[in-house]
Amino acid sequence: MHHSRSVRRVEVTTDGRNLVSHAGTALLSELADRSGLTGAMSEAMAGCGISWHTHDPGVVLTHLAVAIADGADCLTDFEALREQSELHGDVASVSTAWRAVKKTTSLELRQIPSAVAAGRERVWLAAYPGDITIDVDATLLNVHSDKQDAASTYKRGYGFHPLGAWCDTTNEPLAAMLRPGNAGSNDTDDHLELLDQTVAVLPADYRAGHEPGDDPSLVRHQILLRADSAGATHGFVTGLIEANIEYSIGHPINAAVREALLLFQEEEWTPAVESDGTVRDGAFVAELTDLMDLSAWGVDARLICRRERPHPGAQLSMFDMSEGWRHTCFITNADALRIDAAVLELRHRGHARVEDRVRSWKDCGLQNLPFASFTQNLAWVAVSLIAGALIAWAQMTCLDGSLQKAEPKTFRYRILHVAAVLVRRGRRLVLRLDESWPWSSALRRAFLKLRSTFP
Repeated sequence: MHHSRSVRRVEVTTDGRNLVSHAGTALLSELADRSGLTGAMSEAMAGCGISWHTHDPGVVLTHLAVAIADGADCLTDFEALREQSELHGDVASVSTAWRAVKKTTSLELRQIPSAVAAGRERVWLAAYPGDITIDVDATLLNVHSDKQDAASTYKRGYGFHPLGAWCDTTNEPLAAMLRPGNAGSNDTDDHLELLDQTVAVLPADYRAGHEPGDDPSLVRHQILLRADSAGATHGFVTGLIEANIEYSIGHPINAAVREALLLFQEEEWTPAVESDGTVRDGAFVAELTDLMDLSAWGVDARLICRRERPHPGAQLSMFDMSEGWRHTCFITNADALRIDAAVLELRHRGHARVEDRVRSWKDCGLQNLPFASFTQNLAWVAVSLIAGALIAWAQMTCLDGSLQKAEPKTFRYRILHVAAVLVRRGRRLVLRLDESWPWSSALRRAFLKLRSTFP
């Protein structure tokens, strides 16, 4: 006889002891300590103006970042971390965390990225990403209550229009600007400010040669910056050239591009390629550099176009409908003798991954801005960047296989939300992970690898 039940009937009591429900969060806390992030955050918040008797404000914000990485989207969720203080140390109360956020003013907001850069330098030294690719993109964030500087968006929503930068090589957020909802998509000043913030949070070895006006011979690591057509402004491209940063930026299909496409010979289109070297079905690439005046984009500017058969539901221009192809273009200053157009198009196509980065960022605290004050929401955004960085650092240095590429939701479910028992053996604390959890062994190996990487 089959019973239609989804759970066995059990007796429920509240006398469990030494239980830890989210044991994996200790991995992020320990990573913050061993990478030097916690100490750097303590220095960054040292002058916030409060006499702290028990809790260091830098440690409070680091704990808040761990809570956000664990899924917290408001300050009251911080209470869950406080209830595991025997594992995480002396965790502040929600009211103390609120004071730390409130005292995070413009001075601290300038110092926090430097603190994160200090931790990033040690992590990247251990993981060594080599040359890096940075993706820039904006997103819309709707709010459901009146918050300072919120405004109507171009999609008839109400909220903010943040602009962010992500390192595609390491899968971590680097910098972000919280802008009103009516901020322009192609604002040159905003893109240049974001560029300055992004370069500033890189390790010193990666910043070398990429400050405005630096000699190209000082560059130790090449940086490629990708963006959609919102970044296609002459001022932004000039700033990238001055910082010795290679760019790959979407270009609108304007009248000059359409005229060049009509002049281009059909037999000169070359097949687009996939990452494994195979031909991309129904897609072709052409270089239009010689058919257009690109002098305003710099002496090495190139214009690459891709055409492909439109997928069902694609929005096509009148030109695309008449030609029967969907066209997209981008400009780049890559060396024409070193990289051909098909390879450049494949590289630029990777910018589409930034949509996953944005979604993951929203899943790490950005989906909800919990404060009415704009400055306090700026502090929340800064802490959310730390949360995203901690997850990426853990994946880079402690995990392997599919867990190394897991998105925050999967990472939480498999690694952070492991149940355990905390026991004492003499003067030692032992975290006994749930032996039936499929990823307990991966978490244990992660702790071992963390401690060997950052002794």
